Amino acid sequence: MNNLNEKVWYACYGSNMLQERFFCYIKGGQPAGANTTYNGCNDKTLPIDSEQMYISAELYFAKVSKNWNGGIAFIRTTFTPIASTYGRMYLITKSQLIDIARQETNTSTNLEIDFEKAIEKGSYIFKQPSWYGNLLYLGEHNGYPIFTITNEQDSQSSTKPSISYLKTIIDGLRESHGLDNLAIFDYLKTKHGIIENYSEEEFRSIIGAK
Repeated sequence: MNNLNEKVWYACYGSNMLQERFFCYIKGGQPAGANTTYNGCNDKTLPIDSEQMYISAELYFAKVSKNWNGGIAFIRTTFTPIASTYGRMYLITKSQLIDIARQETNTSTNLEIDFEKAIEKGSYIFKQPSWYGNLLYLGEHNGYPIFTITNEQDSQSSTKPSISYLKTIIDGLRESHGLDNLAIFDYLKTKHGIIENYSEEEFRSIIGAK
């Protein structure tokens, strides 16, 4: 396996946009509103940089997470210029990304990821079946490759995300992109998992949008 101390960007589009929540994957701990306490990475060095970004793939909510008591965020594996998902990327090491993937996929054994194959093919399924076992390559920024993880299937049925999960994403959108309540409402209200399960009035009240 290539040098695991090499830097990569890890791109997030769900609850990990909120730095405090993401750092639980690095340092260990229990995120606010979640039921799981994470061990963190073997290397608990915090990211040396983070930046806002956009992903040209559709955001949706699926599965039922015991950690968040409802649906959780995924992106489609098909990229399209008409889709724009808000994201945030953190500059970490390959070994840290492997440890994050281990925690995301509830893997207790060693996990191997072929980053070069992901770059070559555009994606690399490192665990199957698994909710987040698909590593996607999103390009480069400042000389470092950008990766994210999602499901290998795009045909999942949408499910209702919990209010605590949504509030973590909402706080992450405010923190990483500086969005106001109305912009957050306009962005999330049409996402599958939300549009079928929350009325506009109910969803406005969650965000605080008038």
